[in-house]
Amino acid sequence: MVRSSFLVFLALLTAGCASQRLAGADLDRVARPAFISRIEIDAGPRSLVFQEDRAYKAKLQKLEPKEADRRLQAKLTAAVTRFEVSERLRVNTFRQLPEERPWVNTVEPARVATILESFLVEEVPANAPDYDLLTRLGADSVVEFVIQDYGMRSDDGRAGAYIKGYARMFKINGRAEIWRHPFQLDRVEEGTEHLDPFKVGKEPGLYRQQLTELLDVLAERFAKDLTPKDRKPGGALPEGAEQGESDSVNGAGREQPAPAKPDDTGLPPGELPDPDP
Repeated sequence: MVRSSFLVFLALLTAGCASQRLAGADLDRVARPAFISRIEIDAGPRSLVFQEDRAYKAKLQKLEPKEADRRLQAKLTAAVTRFEVSERLRVNTFRQLPEERPWVNTVEPARVATILESFLVEEVPANAPDYDLLTRLGADSVVEFVIQDYGMRSDDGRAGAYIKGYARMFKINGRAEIWRHPFQLDRVEEGTEHLDPFKVGKEPGLYRQQLTELLDVLAERFAKDLTPKDRKPGGALPEGAEQGESDSVNGAGREQPAPAKPDDTGLPPGELPDPDP
């Protein structure tokens, strides 16, 4: 248990060193961003409860810990899809951004999904997309959320949801990063209320609720990061102007009115989890 706690601490320390704050001057040079949210192929959801914590041995009786984790993992998978996890992070971050440049010129998510051939299907493609394709939509930068690991774990008889990954913003031409925010949220490490894995097995919605809370915490942090306080005046729309009146360059290089801030989801009805499930 001590070794596990040390590894978590080391990961947090390493992640903190790799972060990069978004400067207002860098954001001013962004004209048309595209948002991408994805989950790596082996990211989860994982159940790291029974095999890593012997506190449940007596309750499992003759059931092997590996099989118990397999069954719980199936419940976690059914509770919330990978698509819902990634989209909630993207949508809730975007909703909290101010109505100003460059966010009012963001590429519509449906067009991003189509050109990257994800087509808004339930399983988000795990491999990194071909970002250069986004230049056909006039995008000059990407805001990307990548989930590397998530699920449920336990330590000393206390279980909870966790999620790990990174968020970043970079210019497509040259891939120069202007913002990076590694993240690792862990309800067990935080010492929050125990999420009983046996109850989750019967009511998977309990896990869904806790994971949703973690995603919403991240979305709030990302939105704050993407609104730098040192930004000079000029990001906001001119007084009295309607969204869509500013100019931007489209993929063909012609000047056209910039689109208004796109729909929050760009998704078919019912695909996005409710903000308060």
